[in-house]
Amino acid sequence: MKILRTPDKCFKKLKDYPFEPNYTTIKTEDGSDLRIHHIDEGPKDGPVLLAMHGQPVWSYLYSKMIPFLTNAGIRVIAPDLPGYGKSDKPAEREDYSYQKQVDWMTDWLIANDFKNLTFFGQDWGGLIGLRMVANEPSRFDKVSMGNTGLPYNPEAPKEVLEKIKEFRESSLKLTPMSMAKEISEMDGKNLSQEDTEFHPALKFMYWQKFCWDTVDLPTGFLMTNMMEKNSRLNSAAYYLFVSLGLGKYFPFKSDVARAYEAPFPDPSYKMGPRAMPSHVPTIPDQSLEAQRKAREVFKNWDKPFLSVFAGDDPVTNGIERDVLAMCPNAKSAPHIGGGHFYQWTRPKELSNLLINFINT
Repeated sequence: MKILRTPDKCFKKLKDYPFEPNYTTIKTEDGSDLRIHHIDEGPKDGPVLLAMHGQPVWSYLYSKMIPFLTNAGIRVIAPDLPGYGKSDKPAEREDYSYQKQVDWMTDWLIANDFKNLTFFGQDWGGLIGLRMVANEPSRFDKVSMGNTGLPYNPEAPKEVLEKIKEFRESSLKLTPMSMAKEISEMDGKNLSQEDTEFHPALKFMYWQKFCWDTVDLPTGFLMTNMMEKNSRLNSAAYYLFVSLGLGKYFPFKSDVARAYEAPFPDPSYKMGPRAMPSHVPTIPDQSLEAQRKAREVFKNWDKPFLSVFAGDDPVTNGIERDVLAMCPNAKSAPHIGGGHFYQWTRPKELSNLLINFINT
């Protein structure tokens, strides 16, 4: 397996990320060494929160929350998934799958012998992390998650599958704006798994195709627009640079944009963020049996489980109902807003919910 490693110098000028790196090397299925990074902050004898990120971000996403959590006496462990942040980055599309990420991160968990954990995951951090919990339930005392789920879709209308296949193979060129328009219609209310016209996979496929077809995925541009309030002039100018393939040279990037471009010195490092959206199981795929088994674990889960959704994230608004049905023991926290990446936009509110959950 060809594996890339982002040079340390790429991270030197990041704002508000003073955390010391920790590295764990595991073996991949072909015997390659894969180095996984995590941060470990707060009192070593405090209750431990394992916080996992999604796509296309990394542990920088938790940098606003960490001061609130550590000041409350909580130890925070936040890894970077392989392909992201300071972790190694397998270079080929076939190197990435849902199962491989679960296997790699479970091996990382065991190698560090982390125990007595409270879990929190969002986006892919939830998809992968909940499977880790199901693999190693004795290591976790409590589970919390939001803006994510553990999708299990054993059936899909034939017409939907055909539309998705045709769309993925089409020559349609999506832009960030045309993709965002379609994704914004995923409100979780008028999208039905049984409806051949409004099946959620027929909207999420726009994100999947955009990520895969865009060789130089504009992670900085995407994240600054999702996480920050920028002037129209700045956004338009940045968009122009991205459209011309010159996004890395835009001179007025925010700290957020710089942070989410830092792991990727050139497009060859971006295979993880490009490939992983296609592995979200919105339709029946190779993850079906593993998803079913993991959901069985949570069906009988008798430890605390907190569902913490933003409530205003179009991609995941409808998923909480499935989470609460999957885990009868789950409790739903009040929706706190903040959109998909609410770790950044609602750091205090989300931190307080998790602090209370951990301490009660």
